Amino acid sequence: MKRISTICCIVAVVIVAMAVTACGTDRHLKKAEKYLAIGEYYDAATEFKKAYQSTSTKEREKRGQRALKMARCYAKINQTQSAMGGYRNAIRYKQAELDDQLAYARLLLKNGEYKSAAKEFQAVKDSLQALGEWYREPTPNLPSVANEGFTPLGGAAATSVAALKTPVALKGREASRKLTDRALLTENGLISAQKAPEWKEQGSRYTVKRMDIFNSRRADYSPMLFGDDFDRLYFTSTRNDAMGDELSGITGTKPADIFVSEKDDKGKWSRPEAVQGGLNTEYDEGACSFSADGREMYLTVCQTDPSYPRYAQIMKSNRSDASWSKPSEVKISNDTLSGYAHPAISPDGQWLYFCSDMPGGKGGLDIWRIRLTTGGLGGVENLGDPINTPGDEMFPAFRPNGDFYFSSNGHPGMGGLDIFIATIDPKTRRYVLEHPGYPLNSQGDDFGMTFEGPYNRGYFCSNRGDGRGSDHIYSFENPEIVQAIKGWVYEMDGYELTAAEVHLVGDDGTNETLSVRSDGSFTYVVTPGVNYVMLATCKGFLNHKEELCVEQAEESEEYVLQFPLASITAPVLIDNIFYDFDKATLRPESTQALDELVNLLNENPNVTIELSAHCDYK
Repeated sequence: MKRISTICCIVAVVIVAMAVTACGTDRHLKKAEKYLAIGEYYDAATEFKKAYQSTSTKEREKRGQRALKMARCYAKINQTQSAMGGYRNAIRYKQAELDDQLAYARLLLKNGEYKSAAKEFQAVKDSLQALGEWYREPTPNLPSVANEGFTPLGGAAATSVAALKTPVALKGREASRKLTDRALLTENGLISAQKAPEWKEQGSRYTVKRMDIFNSRRADYSPMLFGDDFDRLYFTSTRNDAMGDELSGITGTKPADIFVSEKDDKGKWSRPEAVQGGLNTEYDEGACSFSADGREMYLTVCQTDPSYPRYAQIMKSNRSDASWSKPSEVKISNDTLSGYAHPAISPDGQWLYFCSDMPGGKGGLDIWRIRLTTGGLGGVENLGDPINTPGDEMFPAFRPNGDFYFSSNGHPGMGGLDIFIATIDPKTRRYVLEHPGYPLNSQGDDFGMTFEGPYNRGYFCSNRGDGRGSDHIYSFENPEIVQAIKGWVYEMDGYELTAAEVHLVGDDGTNETLSVRSDGSFTYVVTPGVNYVMLATCKGFLNHKEELCVEQAEESEEYVLQFPLASITAPVLIDNIFYDFDKATLRPESTQALDELVNLLNENPNVTIELSAHCDYK
């Protein structure tokens, strides 16, 4: 009887324990689903993990479902190892869908497991072909800035995306058929897994170096050089000095703030400090870009709310002396269910580029642009092919010469986000893409380019080699010969003219209007063998012209030109004009003075003068 009582007691304890476990599992699941609904992926992943661990191994279907949700959340916040573990369990318990198998293959690629990634991509490809979902019927292209135009750029340091995008086996009619979105990502992933080891071995002319002066033990990313001498570096960081005490439910870290480091006369960078003014808050601020005159900052802000999801917004802050104002929203669209992030201003200051998941894109995050006008914002345009893919394209950036940089995980690459360079072919007016290779790109996420003036050097960020997936800032340099004009526009008393413009014309057809910086300077990259004429203008001042003949150089060279402008109200003095005695013919020394007057009139066609002469009377 005693033994029976003991057995009954044990059974009762087991039943109670099972009930408690079941209640705990349900509680974790409810929390996880709540966090997931408002986009707090870190908290959701944590609760899904607890639910998975408390689920019996005999309940294979439930364990697989919870592992899958955990994996998807970890993938959202770049915790690659945890996401891979979740996907492996979901696949093992036969709960993963084909999209999940594709996501797992892309994570293997990002982790540098190229052979395993190739195997998974091939399995997805076989499944899609068996389902008849490899090709789709041709559909009209999205309205775009420049449609498809893959042309090899050449050079040992570059890999043409053209040679990688189209499967070699396609012939005839099949070559004109477009792949489905999943098929395109699968094919590009398979190409990446096969080619990435070769790219890493081949290398390039780029050199990169981790910049510990800027980095912390947390995430540091999206660097942006600023200042007339590029002596300030703004970047985003979740370091301990960031505002706010609570950890983000989205990332599990502190919300990000914008920090700045300054370079002294000896070229040494200072310890980064949070930007002063009303810019930083307890929410996430980051990924900033500046207007051409440096008076406006565009940035990404992500506010949170415990009751409903909030999406990233682009905001604008104004500079007053050394501080930045509280930012205000840049209203790109009335769509409140899409995010807008990673602003970049075009070199001419006329366009705001950004990334978004708004409807009408090619899938994932796309890069868009909107015109900036004096009256507000123009219409939104999707960059289309070949920039955007069914994957994610983000972090647009410009080199001052107009080359467009962005990061993508949809094109063939080395894994994660890779940096790509887009230039417009002058003949076809279509984008041409270049993959700059290793070590600028790696198996991790590489993004956020910023340049030191016209030179192919500057900073970017990457999470390569970081087990926690945190981003860090790196320097880069690709040695090349750059010939540039450094001009200064100022009034005769020496004060800079910030409202001045410089009209530049070259005998190769170049016709540009350049704005000057806050110190009256401007920079322009010139082409060897071209003759340039520059005319500096400013309201209330006479124009000033300079000419430059650019010869071929064996090393980088900077041509310094001065443009002193005289006030239009100041008298213009010329040498006396003399005639021969008792004659109306000019003396030779007088022609130079008159030539100067003619030049003045040619440079200032709107100026009217009165010319009179005083003669002896007989």
